[in-house]
Amino acid sequence: MVAAGLPAVGALAPDFTLPSTSGSDVTLSSLRGRNVLLAFFPLAFTSTCTQEMCSFSEDYEQFRVAETVVLPISVDSVPTLKEFKAKERLSVDLLSDFKRDVSRRYGTLMEDFFFSSRAYVLIDSDGIVRWTYREDTPGTRRENADLLSEIEALA
Repeated sequence: MVAAGLPAVGALAPDFTLPSTSGSDVTLSSLRGRNVLLAFFPLAFTSTCTQEMCSFSEDYEQFRVAETVVLPISVDSVPTLKEFKAKERLSVDLLSDFKRDVSRRYGTLMEDFFFSSRAYVLIDSDGIVRWTYREDTPGTRRENADLLSEIEALA
């Protein structure tokens, strides 16, 4: 079960720092001035997650033009995420929430399974949560067109 709900729309997004497949840590508050899409996903190497991460890579330029940083987050370790990124030739860096602190803080961790549900949190350039969505099952995902439409609505 999920311990808490997603952050409230209109609230300041909870800050965090997580290790990335880039080799550097990423701190959410350091990205102020740009929109940020947090994309929590269950596990690397699973079919829907692979499709989703490949889709983010394919549409990377569209998100960049929309001045939005996409931060996919899973509970996988950095080495696992690096292997996943290399195998799938992903252009987007992945964040490791191995200790599950961020997933708990954002209300996405499914404690019974010890991994995150698939959920999205769109944060504006001021660090305010503007849209959230949690999938009913780990096997479903939002299409990038839907996500880009939510980003457009911020303008």
